[in-house]
Amino acid sequence: MKLGIIGVTGMVGRVMIDILEKKNFPLKELYLSASNKSIGKEFFFKKKIYKIISIYDLFLKKPNIVLFSAGSDISKEWAPKFSKIGSIVIDNSSAWRMDPNKKLVVPEINASCLCKQDKIIANPNCSTIQLVMVLFPLHVEYKINRVIVSTYQSVTGTGKKALDQLYKEKDGNFSCRVYPHPIYQNVLPHCDHFTDKEYTIEEMKLINETKKIINDDNIAITATAVRVPVIGGHSESVNITFTKKPSIDRIYEILLKTKGIIVQDKPKENIYPMPLYAHGKDEVFVGRIREDFSFKNSINIWIVADNLRKGAATNAIQIAEYLIENKYV
Repeated sequence: MKLGIIGVTGMVGRVMIDILEKKNFPLKELYLSASNKSIGKEFFFKKKIYKIISIYDLFLKKPNIVLFSAGSDISKEWAPKFSKIGSIVIDNSSAWRMDPNKKLVVPEINASCLCKQDKIIANPNCSTIQLVMVLFPLHVEYKINRVIVSTYQSVTGTGKKALDQLYKEKDGNFSCRVYPHPIYQNVLPHCDHFTDKEYTIEEMKLINETKKIINDDNIAITATAVRVPVIGGHSESVNITFTKKPSIDRIYEILLKTKGIIVQDKPKENIYPMPLYAHGKDEVFVGRIREDFSFKNSINIWIVADNLRKGAATNAIQIAEYLIENKYV
C-alpha cells in the first residue's frame, strides 16, 4: 500500500498524519507533499523521517491512494492526473462534491455505493458530515420533511491564518485579518462568500451536500452558518420535521445504536455536547434532544464534532480503510 498526502502542512493534513500514527493502517510507503515553499521540510511518522516532496514527484511514485487537502484548484488540476495512472483520490476540497459522476461519501451512511471504478471520491464538507451522521438514521425511520440548521463553526474551519487572527486579537493585535471583522469576542454570521441568493457558500454546501448524501432531493433544508471564536469543533442547532410523529424514546434508541455517534443528553446534570470536549475525538456528539412543541412532528437537537477529524481527516481515512478492506485498491 503506497499512500500519498497532498497538503500535509495544513491543519487537516497534520491531523491526517496524527490519525494514521495511531491507527494500524496497512501502510508500506508514505509520500508527503505540500506547497513549493515546504518542499524539503521533514515530518516524523512512526519514528521515521519523511521529507516533503512536490506534487509532481509524488505523482511519479504512482501511489495507490492519495488524500488531497490542498484546496479546490489543486484538486481540479491534479486529481484527474492521478486517477489516470490508477491512483484513487480522496479529495477534501469542494472541487468534486456536487459532480454527478463522483461519489460523496460518509462511510457510516453510503460507503456501499463505492466500487473499483471510483477513482475520485469526494469527502463532504465538515459541517455537512456531522449533520448527516444524525439525520440519516432518523430519516430511515421517520422520513424527514424539513431541516432548519444553524451552525456555530470553529475558526479552524477557515485554516491556520484564521486561528492566528484569533490568537493575535486576544493579545490585542487587530492588524491581521482573514475575516472582514474581528473574531475575538465576536460572532460572524458569515462563513465563506455570499452567493446571489444571499446565502453563503457554506450554507449552500449544507443544503446541497446533505441531499446528495442522503439521496433525497425532496427534503427541504435551510441553513445559517456562523463563525464563532472557538477552536475545538463545530456545533449545530438543528430543527427536524418528519412525515409522522416521532417518539423521543425511539430517537434515543436509534442514535445510541448508530456507529460513530455518542449521545450526551442529561441537561439537568449539565451534560450536553460541547466543542471543548469534542476536540481531538472522532465521534459525533448529540444532545438536547427534545420535542418541538411549536410545530407538528418536529424535534430539536444539538450536534457537535471536531471539524478537523470526523469533519475532514477521519472521514477521509475511513473511506481509504473501506476501499482497502473491500479490495478496491
